Amino acid sequence: MRLPPGAASCCALTFDFDAEEVWLGEDPANADRPGVLSQGTYGARVAVPLILETLRRADVRATFFVPGRVVERHPQRVEAIVAAGHELAHHGYRHVSPTRLSADEEADEFGRGLLALQRFQPVIQGYRSPSWDFSPNTLGILAANRIVYSSNLMDDIRPYRHPNQGVIELPVHWTLDDAPHFWFAADVWSKAIAAPETVAQIWEGELEGIRTLGGACILTMHPQITGRPSRLPLLQRFVERVRAHGDIWLATCGAIAAAVD
Repeated sequence: MRLPPGAASCCALTFDFDAEEVWLGEDPANADRPGVLSQGTYGARVAVPLILETLRRADVRATFFVPGRVVERHPQRVEAIVAAGHELAHHGYRHVSPTRLSADEEADEFGRGLLALQRFQPVIQGYRSPSWDFSPNTLGILAANRIVYSSNLMDDIRPYRHPNQGVIELPVHWTLDDAPHFWFAADVWSKAIAAPETVAQIWEGELEGIRTLGGACILTMHPQITGRPSRLPLLQRFVERVRAHGDIWLATCGAIAAAVD
């Protein structure tokens, strides 16, 4: 990997902008449950503007993975993301795992999502699957659509190329995702919501380890989760921690993928 001069590792801030679709894609019957969907509506209505302002103040560019139906439902928010200089990337059309689809259905979902995104950013380089799931057809679909990188698998800490298809993988992990720490599940009342200070320790510890090993720290967040008032300082603190090292390249996923040999 060709890192910039002085860089020992790299880091990307990524957001899965799912809005209501994370509930609608999993169960269309949720369309009749405004209380459930309001969790995602908060992401579009309140959290995205707050996150964009936080990123603006920090002068950092991020990558937003957006399902096609969210693009159609909240075009003004997608327009604001692009206007602020951030990267758009593919996150399905509906928020449905590819493993639940036939090969033709998956290809159709991918094409519809791609067309929705290209209205706002003509070149779409990256893909993150709903649920971080791959079917046996996914890599072939990515290659056929000239997708440069995937950010889905957990089998490494360094970017690599998938054999045969040549698609670059930017590895992720649940440790560096906000959902396992903050997501409240109403059907499992015993699940505690972590304090931002606890999550800061977890994320910064993983960042330190990845930096030492020369890997790529891909932080995965969701506007409706990280965009809560008590958690926005966590995002700001993480950016400050990255920059304090002086040898971590903070970039979009697209820029990191372009540096992979």
